Amino acid sequence: MTNDKENGIFDQLSDLLKSKGIDFRVLTHAPAYTSAQSAAARGVSLHAGAKALVVKANDNFLMIVVPADFSLDNKATKRELHAKSFRFANEPEVFSLTSLKPGAIPPFGSLFNLQTFCDRRLEDNETIYFNAGSHSRSIAMGFADYLTVEHPSLGFFGKAQPIQEG
Repeated sequence: MTNDKENGIFDQLSDLLKSKGIDFRVLTHAPAYTSAQSAAARGVSLHAGAKALVVKANDNFLMIVVPADFSLDNKATKRELHAKSFRFANEPEVFSLTSLKPGAIPPFGSLFNLQTFCDRRLEDNETIYFNAGSHSRSIAMGFADYLTVEHPSLGFFGKAQPIQEG
């Protein structure tokens, strides 16, 4: 079940994509709270997921987008951002900035007045998938279209996560 804030973010995002003439698909699925659950619910590879992370570098909050099978590489991120200090935003900060819970945030920092940075390895995918304001609604769109609409700064922010056995 979605709330008004979630619907508002979804509506803002879909209106933005429609206004730019971007083709996208909306996928509705069982609630998914991890990247692996989201990929399984969508029936796509984990690497095609665009995981949006809200962080604080120096004194600024910003968004970093990595492939869903990657974790954030703190050392590489500090280097890419030329940041002396760096940390993940906590859940109250994330909610204050986005009105959303972690895992539901689309990779469009521009919707939340956050500068967006994107890991170049997401370019491996012709199509990317991401939660669109809720844990049960996703969007699929071309990665090239994502770059055209969001204009993120590209760099190397993530590292491949080891595959979990069992």
